[in-house]
Amino acid sequence: MRVLLAGATGYIGQAVLRELIAQDHEVVALVRPGRRLSLALSDRKSNETPDELSDAVTVVEAEITSDEDWTSPLPNADVVVSCLASRSGAPADARLVEYEANCRLLAYSERAAVQHFVLLSAICVQMPRLAFQREKLKFEALLAESSVPATIIRATAFFRSLVGQVERVRAGKPFLLFSSGNTTACKPISDRDLARFMVSKLASPPVSTVVLPIGGPGPALTPQDQGRLLCETLDQPFRTTSLPPEMFDWIRWLISPLALVSQRMRDRMEFLRIAKFYATESMLCWDADAGRYDTEATPEFGDDTLQTFYAGLASGEIALPERGEHSLF
Repeated sequence: MRVLLAGATGYIGQAVLRELIAQDHEVVALVRPGRRLSLALSDRKSNETPDELSDAVTVVEAEITSDEDWTSPLPNADVVVSCLASRSGAPADARLVEYEANCRLLAYSERAAVQHFVLLSAICVQMPRLAFQREKLKFEALLAESSVPATIIRATAFFRSLVGQVERVRAGKPFLLFSSGNTTACKPISDRDLARFMVSKLASPPVSTVVLPIGGPGPALTPQDQGRLLCETLDQPFRTTSLPPEMFDWIRWLISPLALVSQRMRDRMEFLRIAKFYATESMLCWDADAGRYDTEATPEFGDDTLQTFYAGLASGEIALPERGEHSLF
């Protein structure tokens, strides 16, 4: 099967690329000009180099949203997989990446009679309060109206999003919590398990668009659980400092006059909205009838646990992964 993979240089995109190659798929990796594609493990120390593995895929450099002829070098694909995601979450960036770039991919898919479009989304779009969530949902709606069979994967928290306090705790500082640290929870999933889940869906296109939420192996973990686990793994006493989530609203209020004249400040205000969202909302399936997040209704997949991941970080077997621009710590 020939798979066109967009976002192959990203955290999850790299893992999907490795899984596609492991399952003997022919891969066309779509990357932005100047970006270097690596098949080496993204978070594990490895002796592999990109040059040793470069002949495993066909790399096509293209700027999807600005190059009208970006599809000209592409061979016809059987499946399109989009791992595109805005790095900053700023409104303009979110519109460009989450919506416009994916629209271009969908237009190609319709012209090429692609058999299946697999989209990596996020479980947080259940509560669309942020610019990037609204852009994701706008494209999901367009995808649902398309003639191309589609699977939308709404993933929970990644391991990468839960490493921001590793060096802080290693240095003996208290683990930072918002409120009690027990008001939110998630079922974090590793990049490898998420990639395995996504690739497992490629050969079974649905009759109509389906939405699949997915998390890692349970149980759901609160920030308190995560902090205790990290402290134990790093052989540090479990000490915490509580911060009010409202602090993000206070900072927004302080900088709001500057946002009237500065795009940078307007983007900063969106970052603060993102920060408060992740500090106050669970990454689990939402039960609208009950008005709460439902741990039991959140599907699980895979074998990798956060405990094992933290142990790898502590031993040095796993390197700290690069984090996105809207990380809290």
